[in-house]
This record gives sequence, C-alpha cells and structure tokens, in this order.
Amino acid sequence: METRIQIVAILVTAGLFVTVFELVRRRALMERYALLWLFASALLLGLAVWRNLLERIASAVGIFYAPSALFVIAFGFVLVMLLHFSLSTSRLAEQNKVLAQRLGLLQQRVEELLAANEEPGVDPREEKDAPERAKIAAP
Repeated sequence: METRIQIVAILVTAGLFVTVFELVRRRALMERYALLWLFASALLLGLAVWRNLLERIASAVGIFYAPSALFVIAFGFVLVMLLHFSLSTSRLAEQNKVLAQRLGLLQQRVEELLAANEEPGVDPREEKDAPERAKIAAP
C-alpha cells in the first residue's frame, strides 16, 4: 500500500473517531450508537495503521489492492448500521402508531366526559356528591 494512501486512510478514520467523540460530548449521539461507531472507527484506524494486517486480510479475501479491502470493510459496516437503523426506525414507527391510537382513545374519553358534564341543569360537582347526599337525605 502506498504511503500517501495510508496517510489519507489514517487521517480519515482518525477524523471519524474524533467526530464521534465530539458528537457524544455534545450529546448529539447516544452512547449505545457511539460505541458501535467508536468500535468501527478504531477497527478502521487499526487497519489503516498496520499495513501488513490489511494486506493479509485483502489477500485472504482475494482483493489484490489492499486499500480496497479497507473500503470493503467500511462498506460492510455501513450496511450493518443501515440495517440496525432500519430496525430501530421500524420499531419506533410501530410505537408511534400505538401511542397515536391511545391518544385518540383518551381524547374520545375526555370528550365524552365533557359532553356528559355539559348537559343542561347538571352540575358536575353535584353528580359526584349525589350518592352521599341521597344517603343523608334518606330517613
């Protein structure tokens, strides 16, 4: 692997590592996702630094140009992350639907209670105390 390409790969992966740390520090990225990104960037940084390891992996997989193996590994990680985020999005969409249904039921119940209390000549406070007053008034 050419030294220039290795330096670029090291700088890019180190930049990713620093970016993930900064996002966690600003609380823009949750820790559970940050661990995945830190692991991936550390792995890519290690592969970029140790030239022989990347060349061994590339030859074992059948890739003739070692830096291409680095990008194949990165692409595989991105695919795994996309699958993970698709699953998370699907789960959140289902939870959102359930919450919207529950909110609709609660809103309907509140409207029914308000409609029952707004009947002419009915005071909501009197309805609550009516059974107790009936016991007191009865001989």
